[in-house]
Amino acid sequence: MSYLETTAQLYAEAAETPQIGLCCVSTPPLRLPGLKIPKIMQQMNYGCGSTVHPTELFGNPTVLYIGVGGGLEALQFAYFCRQPAGVVAVDPVAEMRLAATRNLQLAAQENDWFTPDFVKILEGDAFALPVPDASIDVVAQNCLFNIFEPADLKQALSEAHRVLKPGGRLIMSDPIATRPIPSHLQQDERLRALCLSGALTYDEYIQHLIAIGFGQVEIRARRPYRLLDVQSYSLDTPLLLESLDSVSFKVPVPDDGACVFTGKTAIYSGAEPELNDGAGHRLERGVPLAVCDKTAAQFSHQFPQDVIVTDSTWHYTGGGCC
Repeated sequence: MSYLETTAQLYAEAAETPQIGLCCVSTPPLRLPGLKIPKIMQQMNYGCGSTVHPTELFGNPTVLYIGVGGGLEALQFAYFCRQPAGVVAVDPVAEMRLAATRNLQLAAQENDWFTPDFVKILEGDAFALPVPDASIDVVAQNCLFNIFEPADLKQALSEAHRVLKPGGRLIMSDPIATRPIPSHLQQDERLRALCLSGALTYDEYIQHLIAIGFGQVEIRARRPYRLLDVQSYSLDTPLLLESLDSVSFKVPVPDDGACVFTGKTAIYSGAEPELNDGAGHRLERGVPLAVCDKTAAQFSHQFPQDVIVTDSTWHYTGGGCC
């Protein structure tokens, strides 16, 4: 079988017999007032982080969720998009679509604000999304794109970019690797399906997004996820995987490169009341300004004595230089 067929078979089995912690160290579900999550949904929480960020869900956006799983994040998105078909969930695995449908019916019994028609579940996959161009406000995927081989990943990202409206957001949560994963693990189809051997490094991951045309990328979280040990994975030294939550915006890539926000700030400490770098950035003396990594590097190069640039916090939620 191809690695995609292996993945489909694995998750078909997981849909019919839920397996807690099947592939991911699950993040506890986001707690929201009035939201009750059925136990079965929590058991089928096969994501490595979260794509449900309330600050991205204002104004009743239309959400396209790729890989419905047990329906947990589709339900959480519906909490913010309380309208028929406000959330469109796409999955190629029939067993998973049926499981999610059952789980959402249970959720409707436990949540008086929710009706199953808030989530429209469609057959389809990430490589040919069954929605029109520029029709979606938010595309989201959790612990899926890391499974794809490079050519397939490029196609999936291109499809997400195609269906997003101008200014729309691609919200993703995926494992990344702290060093390149050895080829013997990358070629193991089951490990790839289990989200353990297809992960890119951080730099590779970000460059894939920029190459597709996402002009701004914001990192919401980066944290340790899994350790591949020497004995189990035939490695010379242990290999740490991390979980990365990001939001990528469908805006043009600036001429001087994309803006990637990782939680850096710039602080001016010179003699004048403020610093104007001539490129649209003004720093008030002593007041931190959130800056993208590109601008941080420019400040460090132009004003090494007068500007302090802080390290990445890997948690950025807006209000910066761009």
